[in-house]
Amino acid sequence: MQVYEKELKVRAEEVNAILDRYAPAGECPAVLKEAMVYSLQAGGKRIRPVLLLETARLCGGRRETAEVLAAALEMIHTYSLIHDDLPAMDDDTLRRGRPTNHVVYGEGMAVLAGDGLLSYAFELMLESIPYGTDEIVPYLRAVKRIAAAAGHNGMIAGQAMDLLSEGKEPDAEVLQYIHRHKTGAILSASVLAAAIAAGADERQLDALERYAAAIGLAFQLADDVLDIRGDKGKVGKTIGKDQAAQKLTYPLVYGMDQTLAKLQELNVEAAESLASFGAEARFLIETADFICKRDY
Repeated sequence: MQVYEKELKVRAEEVNAILDRYAPAGECPAVLKEAMVYSLQAGGKRIRPVLLLETARLCGGRRETAEVLAAALEMIHTYSLIHDDLPAMDDDTLRRGRPTNHVVYGEGMAVLAGDGLLSYAFELMLESIPYGTDEIVPYLRAVKRIAAAAGHNGMIAGQAMDLLSEGKEPDAEVLQYIHRHKTGAILSASVLAAAIAAGADERQLDALERYAAAIGLAFQLADDVLDIRGDKGKVGKTIGKDQAAQKLTYPLVYGMDQTLAKLQELNVEAAESLASFGAEARFLIETADFICKRDY
């Protein structure tokens, strides 16, 4: 695990360099740009863009295309975190070990910073359409996949159901819906958008879809566990928020033992789904293992 985490940090730094290159620019108010960059450059594991870049490599995609999609995807993820931390949502004051955006810039500016990152992500992707090449259709399909994952039938749907379920009786079907949409949609898109843009065949897409579904659920389950057992210093955000808000989580519905058992099961599923890629899938398999066993 230590060897993998060192490699992940190197790849995260590569993502940080990409984000610096594509950082928000223009003539908007300085404080708005500062608020956008504050959260975008706050660090973190960068799992989603790292997954996108690695999947693109695995499927033979162009690095330049993958970098644009990876930057845009991380901007969308960052916007969702800014809004998720707002008092009207999770009301959190700590993210990635730093004060949350609204604590530093105020609620109104935090909303606008998130809106700005979401809009700029699509501006960036649309500016990079490979006109006049065979890549244009797969690229646009990949952008559509990201849009759907971020939208009202994807991540936003999960967030809405998460709010609606607070304080309600535990419901396994609703829990599955929340996990598949709130966290799983964007994580899956990071893998599948890269594969689609790279022109992956149906066999590859099927394998990667199964892999993405497994790690998407595993990531949220690990978050559920960390909210109960995590170390605030390692996790970088407030612990116990889910329980305090009476949120619907896997441990609440199934208990901690079954949650940990499910994580082991998902780890195996993720590895088995990539068997057809052979040794080339090493990093993706190790990423699944990290997601399932992480303590931050």
